[in-house]
Amino acid sequence: MREFADENGQVWVGTIQEESGDDYKGRFYFVFHEESESEGSVVSLTDVRWNSERTAERTLRTMSDVELRRRLRSARGRSV
Repeated sequence: MREFADENGQVWVGTIQEESGDDYKGRFYFVFHEESESEGSVVSLTDVRWNSERTAERTLRTMSDVELRRRLRSARGRSV
């Protein structure tokens, strides 16, 4: 889990979610929600995927805030 501010100063939480199924490949993907909101208002970026939770968490942990904002913009643009 990682907190960061978007271009307007709103704090978001980036995390990883697992999609269940028979195939393990690409099971984990990005999920964002506003810090002040419950996790009911989730924005997902499902085209960035990992095979393991460990790799997904490491990627999230090492991403810059600039990269996280870019990914959030992409996810929000696709959810409209």
